Amino acid sequence: MLSEVFERKRIRWKKLNDIREKNNEKKKAVISAHRRISMICDNGEFKELDANLESNNPIDFPEYDEKRSELVSKCHMKDAFVSAIGKIDGRKALIGAFDTRFLMGSMGTVVGEKIARLASKANKDKLPLIIFSASGGARMQEGLFSLMQMAKTSAAITKFKDNGGLFISVLTNPTTGGVSASFASLGDIIIAEPNALICFAGPRVIKQTIGEELPEGFQRSEFLLEHGMIDMIVPKENMRDTLGKLLKLHSGKYVFE
Repeated sequence: MLSEVFERKRIRWKKLNDIREKNNEKKKAVISAHRRISMICDNGEFKELDANLESNNPIDFPEYDEKRSELVSKCHMKDAFVSAIGKIDGRKALIGAFDTRFLMGSMGTVVGEKIARLASKANKDKLPLIIFSASGGARMQEGLFSLMQMAKTSAAITKFKDNGGLFISVLTNPTTGGVSASFASLGDIIIAEPNALICFAGPRVIKQTIGEELPEGFQRSEFLLEHGMIDMIVPKENMRDTLGKLLKLHSGKYVFE
């Protein structure tokens, strides 16, 4: 009897250790927004824009200020999005990237404002725009104000594109909710990383809603490429070269300094 108790405990501890190892692997796989931008810029150098923008808790959501302050100290950034200007293979571009460490890369008023400003600057300076999306969607702590960012960012991107601007949207894991349903799907060229989850509602939610088995790999990059929803799949290690070639291909539209 005692041996059975020890065996059950051993199995339980093994399961806990397996879970810890999986969580550690996930943490290692997370790439910060600053790191992601440096990976594609020449010599890893870029200039950050609008770094001091921060939310004022528009609906006085309980404990939101405390949580943001904690993440500001931990992540060394004031919200979930980094705006920058840099060069890729010698060609200047405006670049934005989400950071899932900050409230799962959710899009609130600051994120929406940064994206709108980035698109406006790209329009004014006639530079290509590249945005790396990685988000859980709209930020519930900002209520309706976060949902308004879907229209705001889409309008800014559309104005930029209507004036001849090049918008390259890079979808990483995960790109979901209001981000996938707004500006992230408006790219002239849409690139995804391998096996990235790209959707509005996740597979589990959809399965519970319709009560049916979903196709294997449903809402992953490969499935979306096969069904014409994205243009290409590019691994992280090839992203800089791919973006450099795309900018060179479209360089006739812009004046680079």
